[in-house]
Amino acid sequence: MPSPLYILGAGGFGRELFHWLKQHPDCGKAWQIAGFLDDNADALKGFDYSPGVVGSVIAHKPKPGELIACAVTQPRVRRPVVESLLARGAEFLAFVHPRATIGGNVRLGRGTILCPGVIVTCDVSLGDFVMLNVNATVGHDAKVGAHTTASAHVDITGFCTIGENVFLGSHAHLIPHSKVGDGATIGAGACVVTEVAPGITVVGNPATKLR
Repeated sequence: MPSPLYILGAGGFGRELFHWLKQHPDCGKAWQIAGFLDDNADALKGFDYSPGVVGSVIAHKPKPGELIACAVTQPRVRRPVVESLLARGAEFLAFVHPRATIGGNVRLGRGTILCPGVIVTCDVSLGDFVMLNVNATVGHDAKVGAHTTASAHVDITGFCTIGENVFLGSHAHLIPHSKVGDGATIGAGACVVTEVAPGITVVGNPATKLR
């Protein structure tokens, strides 16, 4: 009997994740999509994503054997929601799409989400609830902290160190040995060439603090 699997968050990425999950060979065997959890009951209004929003995050009481796949992309929102569910006994799925490529000596944390086209090479550490969107790449010896999101086509090269709760916009690029502090935001298309301090937003090439 497949375990019920709930998608946490019914926004745009939640809808994308719905399709990625259905493409996995474990769908219908190890687990079966049971619906979305979202505090906005109308989040899927106008869309046909059966069985739709089946409950709120606030009221959800996890049951033994069920799984949750996290589709909340913003780290500052995701972390408190996930920690609240963990405190209630929730178990999260670590999801790797069949068209993602994973090399050797790669550590995947709890609840990680790796979308189609993702490449993680070798000797890489991904913390809990890291999210890598389509075609993001992580090079050798890189470390990515918990609850960090890499948007589509992000390029994290060798020996990079990224803190926790970091958001990297689409097509952001980090050259080898770059460092990004906790809670920083890397704007879309930005190129990080040295180090980004915690909590700031950088844009441009080379990436500089947004004023």
